[in-house]
Amino acid sequence: MPSAESDALRLHFNSFTERLAANPDADLATIRRMLDELQVRSAEPTQVTYEEVVAGDQPAILCTPTQRSATGAVLYLHGGGFIGSSMHTHRKLGGHLARLTGALVLVLDYRLAPEAQFPAPLDDAAAALKWLEGQGYARERIALAGDSAGGNLAVSLALRLRDQGGPRVAGIVAFSPWIDLACAGKTFESNAAKDAFVQRPVTENMAALYLGDVATTDPAANPLHADLTGLPPLFVAYGDQETLQSDSERLAERARAAGVDVTTELAEGMQHVYILMVGRAPEADATVANAAAWLSSVWGVS
Repeated sequence: MPSAESDALRLHFNSFTERLAANPDADLATIRRMLDELQVRSAEPTQVTYEEVVAGDQPAILCTPTQRSATGAVLYLHGGGFIGSSMHTHRKLGGHLARLTGALVLVLDYRLAPEAQFPAPLDDAAAALKWLEGQGYARERIALAGDSAGGNLAVSLALRLRDQGGPRVAGIVAFSPWIDLACAGKTFESNAAKDAFVQRPVTENMAALYLGDVATTDPAANPLHADLTGLPPLFVAYGDQETLQSDSERLAERARAAGVDVTTELAEGMQHVYILMVGRAPEADATVANAAAWLSSVWGVS
């Protein structure tokens, strides 16, 4: 049974659906303002400081725990369907992750579609990773993390780095990742009545805005159509109310088949990106804490 606190996210998503139904011609600016509202679902963490920086060519927020206990760093890529959200909407989530890991977390404000289509956000992520390396963090000590579209970017960046050769990142944390831009997962149907916001027409439209003329099955943008051999360890967390549930399940299955060390966490009764309830809902707190503990294990921190 979901906690009463976690149900606030479902109600918030319901309000999105109701407002869009009342205004079916809502423009992109309106949708972006709605997505920006989700930042209120996270509570402010303690024992963390924030600094705005430019990582590569893009703005970012550096979340630094007051008690540093890890020598690693996390590059966090926010969700928002490639078209919305920002470093500000995910700052508090980055702060909680920094406090729990004892490591620096960089929340990147990558360029958004349709103004900047694929591969622009992926290029921004690669530049931010290089910036972190320039701050003295070896690539093997940097983990990639992201939710929804940001989970896609995290996996896609790791695949790009593998193909370029050189050391791989320490690991990947994917919260409710939107991996399959072809939107072919079976839970789009089986969970349609449970998911309060994410439906196939929504994701198909976002994919079109992001990809432009690029095929939805291009392996550089859709990891389910890529060879996953050589990926670093992977942590995937998702809810059983999500239409994107099968994205997480297929990613985990194909990664394991490719010899990747995969850890999964299924949260019963949880909506898409339920981790945005961190600091307010016990389910989100548990998953973010488990992800932090997993990161500590891949860094070799007790």
